[in-house]
Amino acid sequence: MDLGIAGKRALVCASSKGLGLGCAEALASAGVNLVMNARGAEALEQAADRIRTEHGIEVQTIVCDVTTSGGQEQVIEAAQGVDILVTNAGGPPPGMWSDWDRDDFIKALDANMLTPIAFMKALLPGMMDKGWGRVVNITSQSVRAPIAVLGLSNAARTGLTGYVAGTARQVAPYGVTINNLLPGIHATDRADALDGGVASQKGITLDEARAERAATIPARRYGTSAEFGAACAFLCSQHSGFIVGQNILLDGGATNLTM
Repeated sequence: MDLGIAGKRALVCASSKGLGLGCAEALASAGVNLVMNARGAEALEQAADRIRTEHGIEVQTIVCDVTTSGGQEQVIEAAQGVDILVTNAGGPPPGMWSDWDRDDFIKALDANMLTPIAFMKALLPGMMDKGWGRVVNITSQSVRAPIAVLGLSNAARTGLTGYVAGTARQVAPYGVTINNLLPGIHATDRADALDGGVASQKGITLDEARAERAATIPARRYGTSAEFGAACAFLCSQHSGFIVGQNILLDGGATNLTM
């Protein structure tokens, strides 16, 4: 399918690896020029060089931490005029409700709620002026069904979901859509970290921990960054203009819901 977005320009946050990289690669394959961001210079430049070579598109890289005000300023300056925004940031650490204090919640809100809001506030006006734009926020399956050990993520990402629900309907008349992608477990560094914690707690191997969790997913496997990226690219396409303010699960059926 021709997504109809060749020649457009996208900012993809945290895109040196994992789900962010999957989204960047899928957009690049559709002919979209990229602004890619990550904290680690080496991984980011390697990913950008490969994407330039494979897809023949323009890639600008910004090395910074987007959860800081300085990092946000750098990325926003480089991304002025983009047609597509994909927000993404690593989730906060797991734990139990009794483990966290106010500072922990502030860090989670800064990373997983306030940072994507800052990017939307800065870049939506340009999209609205052009009469076309796409925003996809990578959130989590936990906004549909909370995960007890991810309480910080539950809180911060659900706050972002509420913000998007109202904002998406205000910008839709201008040809701009905002939607959220809700990943379940995918084969990424984040999954390795969570599985590693389970393995240590239970005294089992990492492979055993992965197998245990995969068995809880109806699809009986982890998702891939490539299939996640393909879903993101469709939401960024010319064909998705009637999809507004939605929260789309990509979790292999793990979240047990009727609607």
